Amino acid sequence: MSHKAIATNQTSISYLWREPNAAHGFATGVSLHSHTSQSKETLDFIAELSTDIPALQPIMRWFESRSLRFSGIQPDYARSYWTPPLTPRLAFDLERTQIEDALQIPGLVSITDHDSIQAPLLLRAIPSARHIPVSVEWTVPFGNTSFHLGVHNLPSATATDWMARLEAFTAIPVAERAPKLLTDLLAEMHEIPSVLLIFNHPLWDLYRIGNAPHCVLVNEFLATNGQFIDALELNGLRNWKENREVADLAGRWNQLVISGGDRHGIEPNANINLTHATSFTDFVHEVRRERRSNVLFMPQYAQPWKHRILQSTLDAIRDYPHFPEGSQRWDQRAFHPDTQGNVRPLSELWTADANGQQKPPKLITGIIRIVRALGAAPVSGGLRIAWNEASEMRTTLARSLDA
Repeated sequence: MSHKAIATNQTSISYLWREPNAAHGFATGVSLHSHTSQSKETLDFIAELSTDIPALQPIMRWFESRSLRFSGIQPDYARSYWTPPLTPRLAFDLERTQIEDALQIPGLVSITDHDSIQAPLLLRAIPSARHIPVSVEWTVPFGNTSFHLGVHNLPSATATDWMARLEAFTAIPVAERAPKLLTDLLAEMHEIPSVLLIFNHPLWDLYRIGNAPHCVLVNEFLATNGQFIDALELNGLRNWKENREVADLAGRWNQLVISGGDRHGIEPNANINLTHATSFTDFVHEVRRERRSNVLFMPQYAQPWKHRILQSTLDAIRDYPHFPEGSQRWDQRAFHPDTQGNVRPLSELWTADANGQQKPPKLITGIIRIVRALGAAPVSGGLRIAWNEASEMRTTLARSLDA
């Protein structure tokens, strides 16, 4: 059994809309797990949707054949990706400002893009962000799925080397993967006192292998590597029921729970951690050695989950004329291989119209307009009411932890 079997976990969970003074007595708020324009988000889900919803298959095949016919490009969802709209600076300012304005305490921010540490490295050139931890959301193949681990506060001197090692493990072919390689890698990171390892959204079957098989692998992973994991994440973009189940899972494995907003759009993280520490390294010590975690859910988490997911989707496909060049339009933030196999922004791949302008096909423009309309009043207000969760569901997480 791991050292956590004899440690006393001290977890508190509060909700700002119920406890306006929840931050009183704490020194700092910590934003964990958010994404920037440096994060590559897969478009594999488009192909999965057409498989899961048979009615979409003929539409998808028609669109794919039309793309091949008029542009010479066969849609390749595996190599395509989109990037969140916020640049590292905008993301950092958004997260820090929410803590400072809403709670009136200083904010610490740990950005975790998918398999990339470029955002914190870039931010360290800015005086206000020079102490930002070097962190990443690492994709960890395990069995026939993958888990996401938040690796926070890598040592500055070796962070680039560590990232290369993590990427190399992710890229190992299935036939060559050995469980001991992962265990050894986690153990080595865990030996660094300043590093915080978090199991992000552990019960989200992100790779769609089925809920039961996914849960089996989660428990297998924790049985093998749980002694190197510092906490399980209560995710700000997952629903109440799933987070309650994560809290139950943490209890069974004698793990702490910790916040993780998982922001991809322009809404700041829906939960944070409150701490008595004034630096990120001291916060890590509080979690790892003192076994304390104080999670605070922000008011946006009280909104209906489906409505928040819609809003996050809309954030991804909106245009932002005031943003830096290259991130203003949605088709500048989505990428696909061209006819030569080189990945380029969609804005450079559209077929020119009669006026020589490169614009999205009318079909795509129409779909974008429909989705955007769902987020506009009064439609958005109607959907919020329709999607409103029962009040008793909103208290299940707190009840579970109080039990």
